[in-house]
Amino acid sequence: MAPPSTVIERERKYEIAAGSGVPRLIGVAGVAAQDDPVEQILDASYYDTETFRLAAAGITLRRRVGGHDAGWHLKLPVSADERQEIQLPLGGDARKVPGRLRRLVRAYTLGEKLVPIAHLRTDRFAHRLAAEDGRTIATLTDDHVTGEAGGTAAHLDEWRELELELDPDTEPGLLEEFDHALADAGASASPWPSKLRRLVGDRVPATPCPGKKPSAGDVVLASLRAHSAALRRADVGVRLDVDDSVHQMRVAARKLRSTLRSFGSLLDQNKTAGLAAELQWLGRQLAPARDTEVTEERLRERLGDVPPELVLGPLRQFLTRYFAREAEEARTRAVTALTGKRYLALLRELDAVVTDPPWTAKARKPAKAGLRKPLRKAARKLTRAEAATHGLADEHLEHALHDVRKKAKRARYAADTVKPVSGKKVKKWRRNVKAVQQTLGAHQDTVVGREVLRHLAIAGHGEGQNTFTFGVLHAQDAERAEKLRKRFAAEWRRLRKG
Repeated sequence: MAPPSTVIERERKYEIAAGSGVPRLIGVAGVAAQDDPVEQILDASYYDTETFRLAAAGITLRRRVGGHDAGWHLKLPVSADERQEIQLPLGGDARKVPGRLRRLVRAYTLGEKLVPIAHLRTDRFAHRLAAEDGRTIATLTDDHVTGEAGGTAAHLDEWRELELELDPDTEPGLLEEFDHALADAGASASPWPSKLRRLVGDRVPATPCPGKKPSAGDVVLASLRAHSAALRRADVGVRLDVDDSVHQMRVAARKLRSTLRSFGSLLDQNKTAGLAAELQWLGRQLAPARDTEVTEERLRERLGDVPPELVLGPLRQFLTRYFAREAEEARTRAVTALTGKRYLALLRELDAVVTDPPWTAKARKPAKAGLRKPLRKAARKLTRAEAATHGLADEHLEHALHDVRKKAKRARYAADTVKPVSGKKVKKWRRNVKAVQQTLGAHQDTVVGREVLRHLAIAGHGEGQNTFTFGVLHAQDAERAEKLRKRFAAEWRRLRKG
C-alpha cells in the first residue's frame, strides 16, 4: 500500500466585493504573465467529530471531487500561511474516512467517530501567474462558494473569495509582495483560515483568552495548552515517520510533566499525579527511538574526526547495519505505544485537565505573586542536586551530574512557563540554566556513547569486525567528559553569581 503523498501549501485568502474584477498582478513578485482563467467545479464533503475537535485544532479533513488533485485531503496547520496537506486517492467507500487518515488524527479525535459535517461546492476560476521563463510562481483563484452545514440546525451560505497560493518552489517571502498588491487592488485579508471555518465557525468551541491581568493559573494553563498542542502535532509526525518527530513528541511530553510537577501547588495533585506518571511512561516508550537516532548521528560525526589511518575496516557499513536493527525495534515500540488504549486514555486525561483544570486556591493569585514560589522551589532543587555531586567520582559522579541536568531542565521549563510575566533577572537566570543543561547534556552523551561503544565492540568482535577504532572513540569520549565537567564548574559559578 503506497504511503500518502504530502505537500506544503503556502496561501492566503482575501475578501473581494461582489462584481469586482480579478486583480491583475503582472509586475508583482516577478510575474510576467497572468493566464486566462481555467474553470473548475469542486465538490467537497468535510468530516469531523460531532464536537468539532478537528476544526478547533485548525485541521481540515475532506473528500473532494473535481480539480487536478481530487481525493481525500487532510490539512494540518504549520503556521499562519502554511499548511501540511496529506493526500490519498478517492477509492474505497465515499462515505467512510480511510483508516490511514483516521489513525493520523487519533490524538485529536480521541476515538470519537468522524462524520460528515458540511458540504461545499466551489466554482473556481484559476489564473496561473508565470515568470518570464514560463515557470509558475503562484496561482490566483476566484472562488464562488456555496456551503451547507448540517447539525441540529442546517446552515446555508454563499460567498466569493480570492485565494493566492504559491507554487511549492516559490520563495515564501513573496507572499508579502502579493499581499500588498492585492490590498492596493481592493482585496482585504479574510478573517477565516479556511472555507470550512467560515461556514461552521460559530459552532467551533473557542479557546478562552486570559485577561490583561492574568492569574497564576492562567499562565500555567497557557503553557499546558501549548505543550498539549505540540504533543498532538508531533503524534502525526511520528505516525508519518517524519524526521525529528519522536524528539518533538518526547520534549512535549517532558514539558507537560514538568509543568504539572513544578506548579503542582496550583493543581489538585490527586487529579494530576496519574497524568504525570503516564507522561513519564510515554517518554520511556519514545526514548529508545530518540536515543538511537541521536547516538548514531553523534557516532558518525565522531568517526569523521578520527584520523583516517586509525579507522580500520568498513566501520560505517557496520554502523548502518547495527543501528538499522536498533532503529526498527525502537520505532516499532513507539508506534505500538501510540496505537494502544493506554496512550488514548492518557490523551483523554490530558484533554480533561486542559479543558477543566483542577485548580487550588493558589491558582487564583496574581501571576507574578503566584508563580514566584514554584520557580524558586525549582531553583532550590537544582542547587541541592549540584551540592550532591561534591566528593563523588567515576560512575557515581556521572549519575549525579545526570540528575543535575534533569533538575536544570525542569528549572528551565519552569522559567519558560513564567516568561510572559517575568522580568530581566529571571530571563538571564534562565539563559545560565540552559547553558548548564546543555553542557551536562553533552556530558551525558559521552556517558551513553561509551556504553554504546562497548556494545559495538562486542557485537563487532562477534562478526569478525576490527574494533580498534571503537576503543579510540571511547578514549576520546572519556577525555571530552573531563573537559565538559570543567566547563560545567565554570558555568555553575556564573549561575550562582547571577
